[in-house]
Amino acid sequence: MKLIDTHNHLYLEDFDPEQDQLATVAKESGIDTLLLPNVDTTTIERMHDLCDRYPGFAYPMMGLHPTSVDGHYTENLKIIESWLGKRSYCGIGEIGIDLYWDKTYLKEQKTVFEEQLKWSIDLDLPVAIHTREAFPEVFESLYKVGADALTGVFHSFTGNENDLEEINKLKNFKIGINGVITFKNSGLSEIIRQADINKIVLETDAPYLAPVPYRGKRNEPAYIWKTAEKVAQTYGLTLEETVETTRKNALKLFKIENKPIS
Repeated sequence: MKLIDTHNHLYLEDFDPEQDQLATVAKESGIDTLLLPNVDTTTIERMHDLCDRYPGFAYPMMGLHPTSVDGHYTENLKIIESWLGKRSYCGIGEIGIDLYWDKTYLKEQKTVFEEQLKWSIDLDLPVAIHTREAFPEVFESLYKVGADALTGVFHSFTGNENDLEEINKLKNFKIGINGVITFKNSGLSEIIRQADINKIVLETDAPYLAPVPYRGKRNEPAYIWKTAEKVAQTYGLTLEETVETTRKNALKLFKIENKPIS
């Protein structure tokens, strides 16, 4: 089995100085691909450094995270965009709208999100969408820019049945499932059963949202197997079937070069 972690921040300082050790552990566990979304202008160099150390294993995305949007968003967005012509990326991310922490820059978040959605169309790259307490706003922006022309994943999906129903209408979008599905009271298993397994991709969002039995600890790439086990249980599939299907889903969505299906 070869598993793809479609959303991981192994380059962050949270993992210093263990990045190489954890990458090795991930490989030994059966993970053969890490997709690394950027956060903001401060994380670009660290992300690139990790990907350059692990070609064919770690693949970068480029984007500006919604919680990093502030009064300097115009210049920060220009810096982010400038990198798109300098090297290859497997997606535009991590982008979106987050109204959980602060609503001060909602207007600016929408502007930044929609601009990056346009990049994804122009470059034919999928988007990794972060949405927290902002599904209506995210859907509004998607339809405004052109939902049919977009592809991507709703990373770390924790929405309700209505949110899932709306995502199901978007033919080119997947649903990113991480450790939250293992949380006792999340109710996520019951909700995602209403989505076809072909809509699901697996992720960690490491260092965040570690699955049970590691909940509350720093999440690590190899912990994704606990999420895979829970998704398999949710759909009544074997672990092998789940890993193979979600791998195909990820490879179909992201621009990952030279990756065999199995």
